Amino acid sequence: MREFEPAFRDELYELMRWRRDVRRFRTTPLDEALLMRCLDAFSHAPSVGLSEPWRIVRVESAEARAAARANFEVANAEALARYDGDQADNYAKLKLAGMDQAPVQLAVFCDEATTKGHGLGAGSMPEMRRYSVVSAVTLFWLAARAEGLGLGWVSVLDPAQLCRDLDVPEDWALIGYFCIGYPEADHETPELLREGWEARAAALDIRSI
Repeated sequence: MREFEPAFRDELYELMRWRRDVRRFRTTPLDEALLMRCLDAFSHAPSVGLSEPWRIVRVESAEARAAARANFEVANAEALARYDGDQADNYAKLKLAGMDQAPVQLAVFCDEATTKGHGLGAGSMPEMRRYSVVSAVTLFWLAARAEGLGLGWVSVLDPAQLCRDLDVPEDWALIGYFCIGYPEADHETPELLREGWEARAAALDIRSI
């Protein structure tokens, strides 16, 4: 197995520390070759049975982006209604999507009916296909960060409605809606931590049996 130099390993861990969920973007367009280089990370991701179940939709039309934005607005209002008092006030102040600024927006799906991989590993744990897509997204996220790009994962959405609005096959399950672009600023700490919404765990919960 190939071994890597300590300096490379240190930079890899530093890249992980500096990966952020970005919500504030510059509107500067992205070079297509740069975007494709980042998306190539999907091709290097592990997948159950080598099924490669990820399906990527570039959301570019004004109509499709407006539908995604409207979806977020409804889901965000519903989420706000679940909080009260100071927590509701804090939630209302959070910026949870960069849809208005991010030049590139992607919807990533899992093809749950794919025959690629011949069902290996997915017969007993069909959710492994979705986990495979998440693994691929993580590699893409790190690749984008290494290129100086920010990525924001929008999870305040109605996935069924978005699938209908984007007219994707019935067997595709939404994994995430992603905003990609150059961030307004770099931060070593998550925005939710800076805004006092939640704190990092002091240590990993690792148990032995």
